[in-house]
Amino acid sequence: MEPRVDFISLGVRNVAESRALYVDGLGWPVHREVAGEVLFIQVNHGLVLSLWDARQMQAEAGTSQPAGVPCITLSHNVKSPQDVDRVLEEAAAAGAAIIAEPVTQPWGGYTGYFADPDGFRWEVAYNPGWAVDDAGTVTV
Repeated sequence: MEPRVDFISLGVRNVAESRALYVDGLGWPVHREVAGEVLFIQVNHGLVLSLWDARQMQAEAGTSQPAGVPCITLSHNVKSPQDVDRVLEEAAAAGAAIIAEPVTQPWGGYTGYFADPDGFRWEVAYNPGWAVDDAGTVTV
């Protein structure tokens, strides 16, 4: 697994309220949005901040957080579904707990999750729409 983070996903209670802060208040540009579900903001070269409905995020990541504890995942994107399987095997061999076996997602990607020793979730994802150009601009 390359040492790289492509997405930082925050599980938010209300996507519209988060949008009001980050987009309307701070002026951060929307990269892509599914109203009420998820909002993508490109924050750096090849890095996206995802503000994702916490219930949907927790269901996919295989976790339930105690009340008041935010859900966060770090995502590592790879070039193929086979790479997702390979990276999860590497993580398991290194001692990580596989939290969610890889599956094809309704949005067309293929993802699985592992947890580090402190329980932080890493999503390993093949996203057929993901690309980063030389300037660092993300296409999702």
